[in-house]
Parts: sequence; C-alpha cells; structure tokens
Amino acid sequence: MKTTEIIRAQRTFFQSHKTKDLKFRRIQLELLLSMLKKNEALLYQAIEKDFGKSPFDTFTTELSMVYSEINYYLKNLSSLARARRVSTNIANLPASSRILSEPLGCVLVMAPWNYPIQLALCPAIAAMAAGNTLTLKPSEHAPHTMAQLANLINSTFSSHYFYCAEGAIECSSALLDFKWDKIFFTGSSKVGQIVYQAAAKHLTPVVLELGGKSPAIVTRSCNLKVAAKRIVWGKFLNAGQTCVAPDYILVDKAVESEFLAHAAHYLKLFCYEPQSPHYTRIISVSHFKRLEALLEGQSIYYGGTLKEESLYFEPTILRDVALSSPIMQEEIFGPILPVISFNSYNEALSTVLQGEKPLAAYLFSEKADEKKAFLTQLSFGGGCINDVVMHLTNPNLPFGGVGNSGLGNYHGASGFKAFSHEKSILKRVTWGEPSIKYPPYSPAKLQWIKRLFQV
Repeated sequence: MKTTEIIRAQRTFFQSHKTKDLKFRRIQLELLLSMLKKNEALLYQAIEKDFGKSPFDTFTTELSMVYSEINYYLKNLSSLARARRVSTNIANLPASSRILSEPLGCVLVMAPWNYPIQLALCPAIAAMAAGNTLTLKPSEHAPHTMAQLANLINSTFSSHYFYCAEGAIECSSALLDFKWDKIFFTGSSKVGQIVYQAAAKHLTPVVLELGGKSPAIVTRSCNLKVAAKRIVWGKFLNAGQTCVAPDYILVDKAVESEFLAHAAHYLKLFCYEPQSPHYTRIISVSHFKRLEALLEGQSIYYGGTLKEESLYFEPTILRDVALSSPIMQEEIFGPILPVISFNSYNEALSTVLQGEKPLAAYLFSEKADEKKAFLTQLSFGGGCINDVVMHLTNPNLPFGGVGNSGLGNYHGASGFKAFSHEKSILKRVTWGEPSIKYPPYSPAKLQWIKRLFQV
C-alpha cells in the first residue's frame, strides 16, 4: 500500500472516532508493550549492529524509558482524559465551564538515530495515549533499528492506525508534504528549521526537540569527586551522542586541576577501551570525521585515541579551550569534552548567557545563592543541580527545549497534552439572563457592565 493511501486510511479511521475510546487506547498500549517485551533480543541485536551499543545500555537508556512511559499512561489515562471543571466568571453566570481534551487527529513522529528506540517510541506512545492515529519515521542513520521497528510495528498494528515508514531523506521529505494535525520532530536545529518551514505551509503545529551547547558549571563549593564521576558518566554515555549530554564544562579555576584529575580517574575506572562492550561506537564515518576535525589545534588533556576502522573514538578531555574556537560554535554530539576555567561565578553565568538557550544545563554547587542564580538567570530546557542527564528519566517532568533548542515538550502528562487539543466548553442555562448586554444600549447599562467587569 502506498504511503498516500495509508495516510488517507488513517484519517478515515480517525474520523470513525474509535481512537477516542479509552478502552481502545489501553488495548493498543498494552499490545505495544507486549510486542516490545517479546522482541527485546531483536532490538538489542539491531542497535548493536548500528553502533555497538550494549544490551545493558539499550535497556537502561531506551527500553526502560519506553516501558515507563507506557505504564504511566496505562495508570493515568482516565485522569488525563477526564474533563476538567473550571470556575465561571460572573459575566456568564448561571453556567458551568469545562475543558475537554480531544485528540488532534493524524500525527507524524520523526525520530533521530542516537536513541533510535526511545526517541521514536516515547512520542509515539504519547500520541497513542492521546487518541491519535500516527505515522512514525525512524532515522535511516540507524538502518538496522529502523528496519526492525518497521517490521515489528507494521506486523503488530493496522497501518490505518499506526504505521512505521522506512526510507532515507526522500521518504522524510515526502512525508513532510502531507497535511498533518501535528508533527513531532527530534533532531538537529538545522533540520528542525526545514521541518518547521514544511509544517508552516499547512499551518500544522509542531513539537521540535532540538539541541544546543548544554553547559555544566562546576564551582569550588561542590563535591568534586561526585561532580567528576557524574559528568564523566553522563558525557560519555552513548559515546557522547546524547542531546542532553554536558557539551562543555565551566569550572572554577581554583579547582580546575583537581577536577580534571578526578575526571581522568573515573575515565580509567569506567574502562572505555577499544575492546570494551559497554562503550558505544560513533554512528558513521562522516560523524567520526566531523568529530576528528574538531580536535585540530586543541590541547588534549586526556584521550585522543581514534580508530576509524572500528569507529572507536576515545573519550577525550580538552583543556584551555578558547570560546572562539570552532568546537565552541556548534553542538559537539560526541565524546569530546572541552573544559574552560572561570575566575568568578558571574563570569561563568555570563558565558552561558552569551550563547543560545541550551536544551539542558547543569550546576554542581552546595551554595544556595549559586543555585538561585543558576535557576533565575539562565534560561534552558531543563537540567539538574548536582547531577546530569537524569532529569530526562522522570516522567513527571516535561522534557523539551526553549528558543533555539526546541519548541514544546513531552513525557507524561506533558506528552498527552502535546498531542491533544484542549476544547473549552461553556454550558449555560436558559433562564435568569440579564438584558443589559443586548441593544438598545444606554449609559445606565454601560455603568452596570463596568461594575460586572470591575472596571
């Protein structure tokens, strides 16, 4: 069946109102959960073939979050979908007011390659929970995972409800030509602009999950060992190919050397060796070469071993990095960590403020005033104090960017809202209505109107 016919069938199926039934939504979510659990081994194999990711990392960073999201909606679907009663202003009394959540319709989810299961299925799950039909386009840069997702989804669900499209750029471009009721895109800011422009032709609302240079600030008041341990883990998880990974470190000059020593210690302890089964490879030769070029002219404090034939890129820490250098002009998205020292905390905040609003930001500090300044002066999508990355794992926290790092958010209740329309309903009685709003008007009526509106 051609994609055009599938999308047309999805719209027809949505118009049958079957997806609005909560029992139907639960059955589909349970079906997805069962399918994934039965085929975990196939998904492990696919991701391992794409970029050497271990089953442990695939479960903890991908499937566990997908399972958590499904279970959240199975538990909370009734309360999320329930009409919410709100107060009615005096001008409309006697009446009642409610907000109804209704599905948007036919939606498109476009996923990236770096977490090809989690970042494909978590927004898809939110769309299902909200009662939409959907088409999923995984990234072609993780071809084995794309093929396996397409195989499992298209053999489990009817294409008129949930369809997974395979293909490269041409496929994505063709999908963007259709009129959707919502487009959810995760990827680079450059491609996000293309998606936004395509959506604008049809006035289609979008969620854009992009990226940016997410900083981590390390102050002299923090526990340096804990800071180094958590930063090393979060940065080099998935070989740095994580949108919320710390992109660069701003560290107080007074503790820079001590922090670097701790970071080197944990890099050795975590054993990110070429033969290590728990260290992910770079996704492709082109990305490898891009990262390699970023090392030119830099002072390497730790690492720097590169093996292009196996796409192994050793975790690498850079020291004395200039803010004007090429590596500080774009998101690194790889296992390179620039460390930049600062003389005062305000200097660190100013450095972050000079750039675009990042997707994530992290602070390691024990001082209340530093924490307050971090939260009130910096704008970013989300983040942590004394940790990195882990805010992403809480389904009760909305996840998304701001400004150049994204538009809209999801996870949990926010995901349900992202794929729903909040319909406002005022229900009035047919008695007891004052006549002052109807013509003919008079100065006396105007005075009463002003009193009603408290003007």
